Amino acid sequence: MAATTLLIAGCSTGRNAGVTNMGQPGPAIGYAVGAGAGAVAGNVAGGVVGAGEGFGGAAKSAFDGTQRIVRYWREEKTTDGRIIFVPVDFLVDANGQIIRQLSK
Repeated sequence: MAATTLLIAGCSTGRNAGVTNMGQPGPAIGYAVGAGAGAVAGNVAGGVVGAGEGFGGAAKSAFDGTQRIVRYWREEKTTDGRIIFVPVDFLVDANGQIIRQLSK
């Protein structure tokens, strides 16, 4: 059984590995047409999958509730003339828009 499978499977080495003679015009044209049809079908399938992923990503982004805390350091001058840095925290959304200020 294993020997029969190995005998039927064969080995592909090069352009003329098939049963037909690729040097003849009929098989060469058939190969070219098949390759072209395969490329078109593959690109169509890739386009459909890409469009589906894009649609899913766009729909998901509308419901992104990610929030982050961003710290900004503000300079303040003290009454005795020193300049100090004071932290100011902001709560921002996924797009970086400020939701509210957390500290003054």
